[in-house]
Amino acid sequence: MNLSKVFTKAIITSPERQLEADTDFTIVKKVQAGDVAAFDQLILKYRERVFGIVYNLTANREDTADLTQDTFIKAFQSINRFQGHCSFFTWLYKIAVNTSLSHLRKNRLRSFFSLEKIQEDGTNAQLLEQLTDKNGADRDTYLRELQQKLNEAMQKLSIPHRTVITLFEIDGLSHSEIAEVMGCSEGTVRSRLHYAKQFLQGELGQYLRS
Repeated sequence: MNLSKVFTKAIITSPERQLEADTDFTIVKKVQAGDVAAFDQLILKYRERVFGIVYNLTANREDTADLTQDTFIKAFQSINRFQGHCSFFTWLYKIAVNTSLSHLRKNRLRSFFSLEKIQEDGTNAQLLEQLTDKNGADRDTYLRELQQKLNEAMQKLSIPHRTVITLFEIDGLSHSEIAEVMGCSEGTVRSRLHYAKQFLQGELGQYLRS
């Protein structure tokens, strides 16, 4: 089984991204013009996605709730500086990632990637079939072992490598979007992603069937 199948990946096409960006920029311009209430539309639209990226970096629901709120507060306070050079989605994610990484560094927390999203997602049955042929208690034991091994492997990655693979494999961001979020080149993104994938593949090799 390919490593990517372990992750629940958001798939959004380029035309959808462009339409989304155009719609968001229209809302942003309203906020910048003084329509403060319009910002609620952006909160409702992106709250779950921001919560997801923060949670996958911190693995703490209480911290995630606070950091998600902080992200939107920072975005609102800085909204007049947004000029549309990138999509609002990318700009907001950059704030969310930076807020999360500052929290991790300040508190010296270790990040865990969780299979909880897979368990809760509507496609969990298909994913579980991809993960294992076992049934019942055997499957539960297998998933617990995989969860623990994945957590341990993610802990061993540096924060930049962990962030790149989270943004790519879970949130479905492109190399260029990740580069914008992390303030680095696309080459650096590809290099970090390659290293992270190779490392996790090696750590989880015995659990991934072809």
